[in-house]
Amino acid sequence: MTFLKSLWADQSGASAAEYALILAIVGTGIALAAFQLGGAISGAMNRAKNCISTANGVC
Repeated sequence: MTFLKSLWADQSGASAAEYALILAIVGTGIALAAFQLGGAISGAMNRAKNCISTANGVC
């Protein structure tokens, strides 16, 4: 019984799990930001392409 109580009270693995959770959250945030940034860059490049191809001076 004492062994089970010591296992229950041991929290040495908790920090590793917390770091893994933080890493997953930060990684997801970076992936979403990169996806959004890629879309914004693509849109800006398409607008620039359309502006150049029309060549009427108004964009």
